[in-house]
Amino acid sequence: MKILITGGNGTVGRVLRAQYEARGDVPVPWNRAAVELDDHWAMANYLDEVAPDRLVHLAIASKPTGRADEGKLVNVEWPSALAWLCKEREIAFQFTSTAMVFTNDAVGPFTLESTPDATEGYGGEKLQAEEQVRFQNAEAQIVRLGWQIGDAAIGNNMLSFFADRMREDGVVRASRRWLPACSFLDDTATTLIALADHAGPGLFQLDANSRWTFYDIARAVSGRHGDRFRVEPSDDFVYDQRMVDARVRVVPLEERLPQLARLTDAGVPDDAADDAANDSGAADTNADDTEAANAS
Repeated sequence: MKILITGGNGTVGRVLRAQYEARGDVPVPWNRAAVELDDHWAMANYLDEVAPDRLVHLAIASKPTGRADEGKLVNVEWPSALAWLCKEREIAFQFTSTAMVFTNDAVGPFTLESTPDATEGYGGEKLQAEEQVRFQNAEAQIVRLGWQIGDAAIGNNMLSFFADRMREDGVVRASRRWLPACSFLDDTATTLIALADHAGPGLFQLDANSRWTFYDIARAVSGRHGDRFRVEPSDDFVYDQRMVDARVRVVPLEERLPQLARLTDAGVPDDAADDAANDSGAADTNADDTEAANAS
């Protein structure tokens, strides 16, 4: 099978390509430098030339080029056009969205019945893209992702965030009242492939966090890497960002981070998640951290 991947050199794209290759498929990263995103016929010709069986759209507006309305072009208009072009050619289309279609004022955990409320910024653009993709291609699959956890400080993932905080502040301040939507990169890629293979069209939410606060996760990730990061608790940011979708099977965080169980055994209160969920939306003092976290 040939899979064309936009954002194929990005945080998720590199891992997704490797997994497709490992099972004998042929992943092809979209050549953004060679194809103008607002040139319908150039994109159509490129799709005909590559002739993929599946197109996975991961790309976001990550490298500004100075074009007017670049965020809208890349995050909204491009996936809308690709959804239509794939429909015309009967190419399976998988579009990745984000947990940030829910703002910090929304009350999680979020189910498929929860109404996204983002109207601006990255989350607002992704929500517009979801609507456009559905309109253009009823057979499209839309998968919302949370913050990605990698094993190297490369690209936009949680480990990179921790490394940046240590370099700039000498400490990672992590809220005990924020439950972030997140998953390990390898598990995200595995689940995206499984969904594309078997789940069919519609909206899906991919989140490996069932109950853990950012403080829990930060300490566990630090422990996974030899206590590399100095993690301090805070209660500044109160938000339950978890996404719930019983149809999506992704390896839960506690299986990847056995340190989480040890933290609980050591006396960390079990009700921290409940407190965060009950108070979600009460504060947004670290909203910038949420935006940096989820724009992956």
